[in-house]
Amino acid sequence: MTAVKAPPTPALENFHSVSQAAIRLGLREPDDPSKKGEKWLRDGVNLRGFPCHRMAGQLLFSDSDLAEIAAECRNAPQRRGRPRRTTRKHATGHPVSAAA
Repeated sequence: MTAVKAPPTPALENFHSVSQAAIRLGLREPDDPSKKGEKWLRDGVNLRGFPCHRMAGQLLFSDSDLAEIAAECRNAPQRRGRPRRTTRKHATGHPVSAAA
């Protein structure tokens, strides 16, 4: 017979604002007054599903959230600009086959 494990006891972690999280992830320097990295984090939450917490109308990141984000983005390919088109079009507007 196997022993049933008790659920883990919740532990309070350190939480960081979007600005603090950008600094903690190394997206900008602490003395940089710009918002560099913050938009990337917000877009990551809204579009890519980055882990986060929403408390009292604020977007917050725990230490474990930041670790997951860093692990998810490790060696990720850079996607900038619009994606490439996969089919070529002839001057008439019709797709051209690969053999042509």
